[in-house]
Amino acid sequence: MQTFTHYFLHFGAPLWVAIVFFRPNWLKVYLIFLATMIVDVDHLLASPIFQADRCSINFHPLHTYWAIGGYVIMLFLRKPWNLIGLGLCMHMLTDFIDCLFMRL
Repeated sequence: MQTFTHYFLHFGAPLWVAIVFFRPNWLKVYLIFLATMIVDVDHLLASPIFQADRCSINFHPLHTYWAIGGYVIMLFLRKPWNLIGLGLCMHMLTDFIDCLFMRL
């Protein structure tokens, strides 16, 4: 269930947000949201690169509280920066929910 939820929140929820809130440009917005997944490049700095029971939040450099604060600030900038910030915030929320699954 955790894996399904994780990938649904990474791909399905941003699609829903793009269609519902950005209908005229939903495809462009969705592609921006998908592009924010590049933030996971920081996983390459970890050893091992993937560890199933590791919480990404505050472990990887681009998943730290400081970085998340920057993503929140981006929400208040002009397009496309606010869309990038929204995509990154949704990504961090997904990873946080994944961390909650691990603790339960």
